[in-house]
Amino acid sequence: MKEVKIWTDGGALNNPGEAAIGVVIDFGDRRNHYKAKIGMATNNEAEYLAVIYALKKLKEIFGKKKLKDIKVILHLDSELVGNQLLGKYKIKEENLQKLFIRFWNLKIDFPHLEIKIIPREENKIADKLVKSILFVKKLF
Repeated sequence: MKEVKIWTDGGALNNPGEAAIGVVIDFGDRRNHYKAKIGMATNNEAEYLAVIYALKKLKEIFGKKKLKDIKVILHLDSELVGNQLLGKYKIKEENLQKLFIRFWNLKIDFPHLEIKIIPREENKIADKLVKSILFVKKLF
């Protein structure tokens, strides 16, 4: 079975504030990096949106049919979001409940999805992608 590893991160300035996501997808033979500004959000919303973005991107790359034969290992450093995705924590905030439902609806197409909560130090590339958007030096 083919294995794809994903690292995701999201962050917001002033929480809530201007937010961004970073995603690294490791296909084994290559690594793709993605980053995007997502507007106003909280850190937790940005973390969810990074996961949703990554799963949508994989679905776009492989197609729904091929995903059935791919093991996807999702790495994220948010303990709250990770444990909510794993069903270990209740989701009290309405905005996060809506994002969880979006994740859950995507998850259906990933029968071999594994979620790992990792230390921040193991998520440096995705973190740098987020910071490259949030901390851009303005010349004017």
